[in-house]
Amino acid sequence: MSAIPGFGTISWQDLTVEDAERVRDFYQSVVGWAPKAINMGGYSDFVMRGSDGDVAGICHARGGNADLPPVWLIYITVEDLDHSIGECQRLGGTLLGTPRGYGGGRYCVIKDPAGAVCALYQPSDAA
Repeated sequence: MSAIPGFGTISWQDLTVEDAERVRDFYQSVVGWAPKAINMGGYSDFVMRGSDGDVAGICHARGGNADLPPVWLIYITVEDLDHSIGECQRLGGTLLGTPRGYGGGRYCVIKDPAGAVCALYQPSDAA
């Protein structure tokens, strides 16, 4: 995430799975993404690169990602993460874990009232 995306836009996507190498190889063969390993301390997750640059992450279901479902998780950029979390909970959504630092900002994973999961991301220079 090099340029700061506009608020309310989908700015990233990750897929968290048990066997990231297998899924990495699948997407490399099927869609032509090139993987770049990211050291996670004892194992690697992967940033996948398309013709226009980095497009997605493929991560192991370990550490802080152990409880994430194996779905494409979109990251929606918000101006104020704490405000968005409060609104999520007020309107019947739930927080799946505590907010964490990432990519020069903070994010958290939420579940909306219908059960759909996404992440909210606040860049460090927002709000």
